[in-house]
Amino acid sequence: MDTGQSAHYCAHMVFEAFRAYREQFEALTRQARARFEERDWQAVRDIAARRLVLYRQVLVSTMVRIQRRFESESRDKWFWAASKAAYRRAVAHRGDAEIGETFFNSVTRRALDTVGVDPRVEFVRAPLHGEDMDADCPGRRVYPCRRLTIGLFEKIVADYGFGRPFEDLRRDARRAAARVEQHLHIMGRLEGLSCVEMLPRPFVRDKAAYLVGRMQCGPRRVPLILALLNRPAGLVIDAVLLEEDHVSILFSYTRASFFVETDRPRDLVGFLADLIPGKRVSELYTLLGFDKHGKTELYREILGHMDGCRAPFELSEGERGMVMVVFNSPTDDLVFKIIRDSFDYPKKTTRQNVMSRYDYVFRHDRAGRLVDAQSFEQLKFHRRCFAPELLETLRHHAAQSVRIDERDVVIRHAYVERRVVPLDVYLRRVDSVQAMRAVIDYGNAIKDLAVSDIFPGDMLLKNFGVTRLNRVVFYDYDELCALTECRFRSLSEAQGGTAPGDGPVLERVDENDIFPEIFRTAMGLAPDLRDVFMRYHGDLLEVDFWRDIQRYIRRRKWVHILPYTEKQRLAPAAAGTRVKTAARTAARPQRR
Repeated sequence: MDTGQSAHYCAHMVFEAFRAYREQFEALTRQARARFEERDWQAVRDIAARRLVLYRQVLVSTMVRIQRRFESESRDKWFWAASKAAYRRAVAHRGDAEIGETFFNSVTRRALDTVGVDPRVEFVRAPLHGEDMDADCPGRRVYPCRRLTIGLFEKIVADYGFGRPFEDLRRDARRAAARVEQHLHIMGRLEGLSCVEMLPRPFVRDKAAYLVGRMQCGPRRVPLILALLNRPAGLVIDAVLLEEDHVSILFSYTRASFFVETDRPRDLVGFLADLIPGKRVSELYTLLGFDKHGKTELYREILGHMDGCRAPFELSEGERGMVMVVFNSPTDDLVFKIIRDSFDYPKKTTRQNVMSRYDYVFRHDRAGRLVDAQSFEQLKFHRRCFAPELLETLRHHAAQSVRIDERDVVIRHAYVERRVVPLDVYLRRVDSVQAMRAVIDYGNAIKDLAVSDIFPGDMLLKNFGVTRLNRVVFYDYDELCALTECRFRSLSEAQGGTAPGDGPVLERVDENDIFPEIFRTAMGLAPDLRDVFMRYHGDLLEVDFWRDIQRYIRRRKWVHILPYTEKQRLAPAAAGTRVKTAARTAARPQRR
């Protein structure tokens, strides 16, 4: 077989592997919807875990077959350039061609250990933005209407063909119609209503399904998302989301991806970009489960943003990290995190442990409180894109991960995240009312993570951040662990006497021992804000609080953390939708 034939056959092998990946991806997506309808929550989680690792599994097995079949050719760039041309023809007719191109890029980057971007062997496009996408989505359902009637909402819901009855669909349709009509009336858009447009498949995640659409009101489009829960007595419309910020929180980078069937991902992304124009296209692909293509779009955006280096990278604001060197461009909302060569005292972790924590977060339900971190390798930038102070820091503290020469900076490995304001910095900037709200949500974030089987490890304010929508999130993962692996103890349990002139001496303290009583001072809150925290979240200092959650998790009673507030719900919270005390996310003052 000559080189041309070999390249063509290799392209065929890659294409068949990609097609198998997409078939398995869609099969898992269909299974998730079926398990949602059956209320098999553990199965939904298991399917989510399987889908997360599917891409990597298919890619690894593909590389093994290619390297066995083309041992010498697989290291030749000309061979891959010829394969690329044949592969382009194979995927061109598909509705998911952009996902296929990313799959090919993944193969060549592994085969050749590419640094930066090589257009000869990779598919290179300009980064996509919302305005570049088709917002119409040809497969959408259109419901012409001048009024919002109960029958309209009944029809919308019925068209999804759920294999489970509703608890009381007419009641829910009446509540939804009233809520939407009230919203449009306040906005002054009710008279301009001409139609409702809905995506044809539900978005399933955890214990909920979301019907995603919009309303055409004159020249303006208004989001319309119906949030469905599956209660023992049947499905219910639990909430209606009608504002861009509320939709943005639902589709946040701090949450796991959705299950939604589609053979044309770009159409869904275009529709969603129209609902939330401030959201990155890369994030929209990621929330559909195409995290590798989301990463591709993000990398293209980074390269485009840094073209010309008008705003060089610089060290990020806030306290310097003991484990990571963190930097960003002042004109962008991304941060780059590079593992240091050595860690400051008292950190005892290792580079491999840090990476395993980030991988754990990738595979875990992020509960709306953990920032998604994309892992990148072999990034290449012009040296002039880095401020002098940052270059010195990288040279002295991250030489294992960064190579700096006269022209370029090559980053062998980095995590890229959305930039948030560190909580300690935020509290110094804002007024007392905003600071109080942030501290209350800080406690909510800890509780949301707890019921998701996550213990942050380090409660310091600098390890939490505040998003654009003023939500508190956690982003420092080097000491994060499963809550069920911790042993929560009171100080009295570990006291082994006193030392002369000192207080109690702790003995028999293991690495996973946690003493909640010390959180009061360890968090670093100012006295007035500490009082606020204690009023709303004093139970976080009690050992029984944490042990109760551990027992709950071990019984596999998964908590569904709502991506919307109690005020957005159509009816008061039903029994069983929250865990008493621990799982609530709407903080209330505690009676002590």
